[in-house]
Amino acid sequence: MVSDPQPLTSVTERALWPWWVLLFCAVGLYFFGLSSPYAPTNGDEMVYIHIARLTAASGHWLPLVSDLDHMRNTKPPLLFWQAIASGDWGAQGTLFSLRWPSVVYTLLSAAAVGWMTLRIGVQWRTAAVAAIAYLAFFSTYRYGRAYLTSAPETFWLALPLWYLLLQQSAAAPSDGHRQSQSDQRSAWSVGTYTVCGALMGVGLLYKSFALIAPAAATLACALWLSQAPPKLRGLVRVGVGVSWAALIALCVFALWFVVDPDPGAIWQEFVIGENAGKLQASGGYWHAALAGDNPLWLQALAYPENAGLLLPVALGLCLYGLRAGWRGHWRAWVGKPQGTLLVWLIVWLLVFCIPSQRSARYLIPAMPAFAVLLALHWERLGRGWFAVTLVIAALALGMLARIAWVMHDMGIAEDRNLWTTLFFAGIGLGACVAGMLKPAWTRDATLPACLALYACFTAMTAPLSGAQGEYDSEVKARMHGLRIAVPSGFNAQYERFEFLLPGNTLLPYAAKNSDSAALGTDLVPEQRLDNLLQNHDAVVWLEPDVANSRVSCLPRCVVLGQRWHVKSRHRAGEVNLSNLWRPQEWLFGKELLIVPAP
Repeated sequence: MVSDPQPLTSVTERALWPWWVLLFCAVGLYFFGLSSPYAPTNGDEMVYIHIARLTAASGHWLPLVSDLDHMRNTKPPLLFWQAIASGDWGAQGTLFSLRWPSVVYTLLSAAAVGWMTLRIGVQWRTAAVAAIAYLAFFSTYRYGRAYLTSAPETFWLALPLWYLLLQQSAAAPSDGHRQSQSDQRSAWSVGTYTVCGALMGVGLLYKSFALIAPAAATLACALWLSQAPPKLRGLVRVGVGVSWAALIALCVFALWFVVDPDPGAIWQEFVIGENAGKLQASGGYWHAALAGDNPLWLQALAYPENAGLLLPVALGLCLYGLRAGWRGHWRAWVGKPQGTLLVWLIVWLLVFCIPSQRSARYLIPAMPAFAVLLALHWERLGRGWFAVTLVIAALALGMLARIAWVMHDMGIAEDRNLWTTLFFAGIGLGACVAGMLKPAWTRDATLPACLALYACFTAMTAPLSGAQGEYDSEVKARMHGLRIAVPSGFNAQYERFEFLLPGNTLLPYAAKNSDSAALGTDLVPEQRLDNLLQNHDAVVWLEPDVANSRVSCLPRCVVLGQRWHVKSRHRAGEVNLSNLWRPQEWLFGKELLIVPAP
């Protein structure tokens, strides 16, 4: 993933102010629409919010509390303590209060990416490209803003490697002096390993003790290879030091067992259920590895997958690096920052090829290294990779603009919502056109096009996060202290109704019942609605057919309120090429709040 050994400062420095403006916009984008329920996220977010809310309501830091079977100790407590602190023990239980710490962690990681790129590549423009590219990765935008573990674990586990890279960049002759390798070795004393172990331990307390494997292995390989040439004696010294750091990290994680009043539940639910279970595979390990749902070959594409819209550019970097490695240029990487960055990527990839459950998400902590390498070789990648990205971005922007237009025609979006969305779509499309017409602008246009796509999506979904996506205040005032049946298609997805109808007891039912899909019961949807009304004070019901919807329980029921929602699941054939340009036929539905008739 690196180029031929040649000066990284060969690219002529250009005007910096556009890059500072773009970086400022990227930072602002991470706060734009942060409280939206339609912000790109992961289904686990609602599980974590559920646990955090009930733990805060208990008035104690531990044990963790959950109404979900076998999903109480699903993650270490630091993630939930963060939510309790940021939400003032539930007094400020909003999506914004839950998510903003993740944004801070992500921006700190982006700052580290830019700073280290500056030390390696010297140019401010290259540093700005690295930071913006990291923020433009879809994995960063999706997992680095929501209430998930990805942002904090990425920050804490990367700190020892940033320290090593700082040493290696200080040893570069471009700084006017060169730090000797003996100075580098002396900097890694017992105290240094202890501090690094404590820092990694904080990262483990956010996610899992299992992350010590890739974190420690990466640090050990990078430290050993930083010696020129690597020797057996040095390997022993590094092995002992990193083993001590790993032990410290595991001791920090073990504090959870010490302070939790129910350590046995942690062992069963977290160690055995959450971690050991990922090493099991139906049909045999090798069958799953080669032909299962998460094969090894697919995991090899994890870094381009995490790049999202920048996937073509990321593929270009991977192929460029493979070609450079084939030519034997790897010898020039040993002991240098580029070599450490490459080790960072390779070790994380290899470690997470071992579990039978594989996902590109597991490699997110290595994406900072990918961003630095991408920026260092930005100008050396073929223009075609960037052009493909611009074409994909243009198509996506056009589709989002079309959806916003349809939402306006349906009365979901107001004029200002439509024009805001079209404004961002226009900026993105302008960048795409400029990059395609003028070759010198192709690379520079890729990042603003990507960021404009995210802004366009957030603006397009804004009406669904506002009045059109909520029940009015009178309805909320009436709905208090009631037993309300709410749809849920995934673990704890009903938790989102805590933000819509707070102060009630929410009882989930299978959401697919409402969409006329397989019921898992002998009741048809109309009968199921009647049954829910008989056993609950109110029912939240999803009406799939907006044009011809008539509530089946009338006149035995009363519709108190309704709001628009986006369908998350579709029947086979519901979306196809013939109706893709007509999202009103398949994208939107109405959610009705129904109570029994007096």
